[in-house]
Amino acid sequence: MLTLTSDIRTPYHRLRAGVKLAALCVATVALFWLDSVPGMAAGLTAVAALYLVPGWRFLREGIALLKPVWFFVALVVVWHAVMGQTMAGLIIALRLIAAVALANLVTMTTRFDDLTDVVMWLLTPLRKLGANTAPLGFAIVLVVRFIPVLMDKAHKLIDAWRARSARRVGWQIALPITLIAIDDAEHVAEALRARGGLTPPQDP
Repeated sequence: MLTLTSDIRTPYHRLRAGVKLAALCVATVALFWLDSVPGMAAGLTAVAALYLVPGWRFLREGIALLKPVWFFVALVVVWHAVMGQTMAGLIIALRLIAAVALANLVTMTTRFDDLTDVVMWLLTPLRKLGANTAPLGFAIVLVVRFIPVLMDKAHKLIDAWRARSARRVGWQIALPITLIAIDDAEHVAEALRARGGLTPPQDP
């Protein structure tokens, strides 16, 4: 739960976390400047090329991490098609896939501790004002790590529902997903307590 870093070594692992996060911000903003299907397709192709640099195995791993996103992609496309805005739906869907893939690329090639260090550096102004930024910084990074894992579990729960029932998936899965999130949060909390928590030890 505390790490989604890929075991496959890539050239991106050698880059500093701050550099990768800055590049991610720039690339994500650039995606919103692409307002055509061919342009977004080219952007997504460029993202795929980044995954191909380490090899096909890394690309397959990246595609696997996109599995929770497909439901939302389909929802966006269908909704815009019903509204008579199919091209706009395709652009948004391609942009969503590319943005999530870029974020996953950073996550897969950056250690959890390195991400935490960058976030803590960004929170330096607050720390100088006397605020305890350690819990906030850790919470921000943990959310980044936690969301794709929770989405994957929700997707598996939806698949299990469809395999056992002919009815459409509805509000009935809200409670199980909530319980899964709470259970995962408790496991993470236990792991943090076992490692000493976030508060540095006080001198006697």
